[in-house]
Amino acid sequence: MNKYIYDENSGFWYELRGDYYIPCLTLPAEKEKHIGIWGQWHRRYLQEYKRVIYTTLLTSGKLNGYLADIDEQAGKMFSRLVKQTAETACFTKGVMI
Repeated sequence: MNKYIYDENSGFWYELRGDYYIPCLTLPAEKEKHIGIWGQWHRRYLQEYKRVIYTTLLTSGKLNGYLADIDEQAGKMFSRLVKQTAETACFTKGVMI
């Protein structure tokens, strides 16, 4: 038996594993981007509660970019909220920044 076969109907290559031919599938290449704590928390949320969205992003090769974008947005929002809270706290005590 051949180790690899090509099916012209489906356009896939198949590899012999034991007694079965398994399709040779690979995920699309994805740029590596740093994912901070906010992106990691969002990934965990997707894995636990939104499995279809997580799987779709993962198999399309867009998960890393999506999580990096979420991380960046959440980081900016956090910084803005900290600044607003500090300003509000200083004004209520009669102290200006």
